Amino acid sequence: MRARTSPLPAAVVQSGRKPLTALPPGVWLAVLGAAAVSLVAAFLLVDVQGNLGYVLPRRLNRVGAMVLVAVAVGVSTVLFQTVTGNRILTPSIMGLDALYVLIQTVLAFALGVSTLLTLGAPLRFGVEVTLMVGFSWLLYRSLFTGDGRSLHLLLLVGIVFGVFFRGVSSLLQRLMDPSEFIILQDLFFASFNRVDPALLLISAVVVAGLCVPVWRLRHRLDVLALGRDTAIGLGVDHRRTVTAVLVICSVLVAVSTALVGPATFFGLLVSALAYQLCASFRHAVVLPVAVLLGVIALVGGQLVLEQVFAFDTALSIVIEFTGGLVFLALLLKGCIR
Repeated sequence: MRARTSPLPAAVVQSGRKPLTALPPGVWLAVLGAAAVSLVAAFLLVDVQGNLGYVLPRRLNRVGAMVLVAVAVGVSTVLFQTVTGNRILTPSIMGLDALYVLIQTVLAFALGVSTLLTLGAPLRFGVEVTLMVGFSWLLYRSLFTGDGRSLHLLLLVGIVFGVFFRGVSSLLQRLMDPSEFIILQDLFFASFNRVDPALLLISAVVVAGLCVPVWRLRHRLDVLALGRDTAIGLGVDHRRTVTAVLVICSVLVAVSTALVGPATFFGLLVSALAYQLCASFRHAVVLPVAVLLGVIALVGGQLVLEQVFAFDTALSIVIEFTGGLVFLALLLKGCIR
């Protein structure tokens, strides 16, 4: 049964914050959708030289990876913020990226970088996804499915795990051969140039399969955003719904991170912009807006870096810098409660 809910979550109503614009949600979806499609077409067709049969499949593979990451990170971040009731928390901030670095470092230290790089891509992908999903599931379920938890405790746990994982990684990296460490460093930044087409297809199937139940839960998520007590009072099975959402978040972030690498602040950036642009806080609007903003940021950013500035650098560095500024801005605005 569809619950009737307020278009604004409790945190927004109490703080009095309003969206950046009052344009109807349909207008924003149309504008952002047109922009995303235009940028994808431009990325595929601009400055195409040589054999199209060689160039276009590789560009399609990169665009596919960008779109998949935009969907996985955008959806998981919005869902995670709904469950936690706070707009600065993301799965990556809670230590998942540090765990990815630790996994890569341990494998390189134990097997050697050359052996690690020659391992089958599906095997590495499966190991990384399994470990990250297991860690995030244990952490998030213990923190978010019981009674209310202090936000400061949640941040402290995430910071402690992140520091611990980075400390172990740093120790092992210091014991490695310098030449192997230089090669290993390339795996620590999100990159869309080394995505395996077979893994991209598998990841796309997993992400698409998870987006179906998310869309079915969109009205229940609107109620969940009103707070635990209110959601229970309106008939939502809070524990079951939160558990399902955390499983989905864990798998989405793990798949995205294992496929291209960590992007700590990217989800925070697109979710913050989505909430600012939307005149409604319903998940049926916020989720697609966040995804479209992610596609625009990744595809448009990569297009500008390659065609305008000719930078030979990773887009993730620019995204992380911008997302870090947004994170600090949200802290200063008092988004922690």
